[in-house]
Amino acid sequence: MKIAYQRQGSGPPVLFVHGVGGDSSHWAAIAKQLHTRFDVIAMDVRGHGKSDLITGPVDAHDLARDAVQVLDEAGVAQCSTVGFSLGGTVALALTLDFPERVGKLAVIGTVCGRTPEEKARSLERVEYLKQHGSEAIAEANRERWFTDEFREAHPDIVDRRVAQVVACDQASYLHAFRVFCTGDFADRLDQIHVPTLIITGEHDSAATPRMANLMGERIRDSQVHVLPRLRHSVLIEDPEQVGALLELFL
Repeated sequence: MKIAYQRQGSGPPVLFVHGVGGDSSHWAAIAKQLHTRFDVIAMDVRGHGKSDLITGPVDAHDLARDAVQVLDEAGVAQCSTVGFSLGGTVALALTLDFPERVGKLAVIGTVCGRTPEEKARSLERVEYLKQHGSEAIAEANRERWFTDEFREAHPDIVDRRVAQVVACDQASYLHAFRVFCTGDFADRLDQIHVPTLIITGEHDSAATPRMANLMGERIRDSQVHVLPRLRHSVLIEDPEQVGALLELFL
C-alpha cells in the first residue's frame, strides 16, 4: 500500500492528516508558518492525492495504521499529530491505538460524541452521496464549509475546493466519507493522556462547538478554541489563526 506524504522543514516532527476529499496540500499555508521550527510531514490519506485508492470498506483504525506506515518510512518514532475533520478522527485513532507514537495531539473540525439525531443525519448523508455522487454533496457543502463573506470574496477558492472533491475517485470518496460519518471515539477519550488542542468553527454544523467542548471535558490535558464566525473549512478560510494556535501549542 502506497501512502504518499510531503515533508519540509526541520525540528520536532509533526504529522498532518487532512479531511475527506482533500490532500496534503490543504496544509500548505500552515506548513509555511511552521516549517522553520518543525519537521512538517503531511500525508495523503488513502484514496486521496498520490496515495493508493481505497478498494473496500475501511475504518479509522485502518487509516491510523497508514499513518504509522508514514511515520515508519519517515524514520519518526514519535511526533505531534494534527488532524482536520476526518483527519482528526484518524489522529484520535492513532493516539488511542499507538499511544507511543503520539507526543501531542491537535484535532480541528473533528466530529465526536454524535447524538442519536446527529448519527441519523450522518447516515442520511452517506445515502445521499451513494445516490447522487460527490458533485451533488460538494455543491451542497459550499455553505456548510465557508462563511457567506468568504464565498462572496473568494469564489475561485471555493470553486477549486468543490472541483477537488468532484475529481476524487468516487469509490474512495464514498469509503472515506463513510468513515467520517460513522467514526466516533467519544467513549474512549479518557484514555488519551497527551496534551491535546481542540479547534472548531463557531458555526461548524458537523464538528459543533458542543462536540469540541465534550472532547475538552473528557481529555484531561486539553484546551478548546472555538473560532468566531467560521464554519467547517477553517484551514482554507483562516489558516493564519489556526497556524498561530498550533505554533503556540506545539
